[in-house]
Amino acid sequence: MTNTNNGKGKVVIVSGPSGVGKSTICKEVLKKLNYIYLSVSVTTRPKSEAEVDGQDYWFVSEGDFRKRIEKDLLLEHAEVFGHFYGTPKDKVIEAMQADKVVILEIDVQGAIKAKAVFPDAVMIFVLAPSEKDLAKRLNHRGREAGEVAEERLNGASAEIAAAWQYYEYMVINEDLQQAVKECVQIIENERTKT
Repeated sequence: MTNTNNGKGKVVIVSGPSGVGKSTICKEVLKKLNYIYLSVSVTTRPKSEAEVDGQDYWFVSEGDFRKRIEKDLLLEHAEVFGHFYGTPKDKVIEAMQADKVVILEIDVQGAIKAKAVFPDAVMIFVLAPSEKDLAKRLNHRGREAGEVAEERLNGASAEIAAAWQYYEYMVINEDLQQAVKECVQIIENERTKT
């Protein structure tokens, strides 16, 4: 696939372990910068009571997800913890052609695939202050059973190791407002480079 960006838009990839606060940071950045488009991923994961379809994720069946793959409608896709996740390609390209900065909140697997399509993408990895903090945040979310939360915590160390290899920026989410401020500064600095 080739980079089909004819506008001046830019892709910013935000990743991090489950429960680290990526979604919250991305939503706060969106409030502060009027040129941001926050991509909404498609997933086969069940929707929690607090989530809104089309806002947090597009929740679809596995059959529908596979059709999207067959029709080449996803920029990237991966299976993570038994569920499929993917980024709708058309929305990203439209936003970039409209000179938007597109934030992709995706996992490390997807980030590497997206970086291959958009080599000038900016990659930001969000970390918790410690493994203990991350475990506390995962338990606080209440979205996963103990076994799944433990699996996600174990997967975090592999993600963090990969992040040191692939990501230009590491942001520690100890204080939410500080983490948001750092992400805004990174995006603004990178945007002025183009």
